[in-house]
Amino acid sequence: MKRTAPLLAAATIIALSLSACGSSGSPASPSASGGATAETGDTLKKVKDSGVLTVGTEGTYRPFSYHEGSELTGYDVEVIEAVGEKMGVEVKFQETQWDAIFAGLDAGRFDVIANQVSINPEREEKYLFTQPYTVSTGVVVTKSDNTDITSFDTLKGKTTAQSLTSNFYETAKDAGANVEPVEGWAQSITLLKQGRVDATVNDKLTFLDAQKTNPDDSIKIAAESEEKSESAVALRKDSTELAKAIDTALDELRADGELAKISEKYFGEDVSK
Repeated sequence: MKRTAPLLAAATIIALSLSACGSSGSPASPSASGGATAETGDTLKKVKDSGVLTVGTEGTYRPFSYHEGSELTGYDVEVIEAVGEKMGVEVKFQETQWDAIFAGLDAGRFDVIANQVSINPEREEKYLFTQPYTVSTGVVVTKSDNTDITSFDTLKGKTTAQSLTSNFYETAKDAGANVEPVEGWAQSITLLKQGRVDATVNDKLTFLDAQKTNPDDSIKIAAESEEKSESAVALRKDSTELAKAIDTALDELRADGELAKISEKYFGEDVSK
């Protein structure tokens, strides 16, 4: 989830880079300047002294960071709020467009990003990451009565519905599928249920979110990749101690079942590990 790509246009299975995040199209890369540019000093001390953890997030990326009326909510929002509670600090959000979110972190507008930022080598060169709080895979979704498709390999010669802006389009093509272009998840599932395509390849979080929102026993996950995408809190390189404090909070939330509880609320299962 920012993230690597919006849920409806999730990233490749190899990189699996939703997200986010977590929306359509591929998100921009982190700031070309690279690394931290703001003189932030000891970030953990600043957070503790002020009693406030300032968090960059989009606020437009359902179900991770979005509004219900005037209230900011979502999976990432609740996770970072729970982290703040464990740390004994107030969490304040700075809502920022994805294209500008890393620049905001670099400039010190906020201390961390919680917005389904997927961990990849390019980002790890420029930023610190906590332990993951979201783990996902690529999946093949078919009608529930389909018995022909049981793996990615069995997509060969089948027809899948894929967004052309998603890297899952390439995944389906590489598996030998005939691809029917669509705008996103909703159209893919419509064509699938109408019998006009055999399957769609997408991020597992997309499927779980859809099933949690509108349960549908006419579709199923027929195959799941072994490769995983991990999303975590992103920080500037000067924030080592703050990253350790957040990791400690995440460990506590995992141990007391709170992460699993938040996951179940939004996805119907634990996506935090």
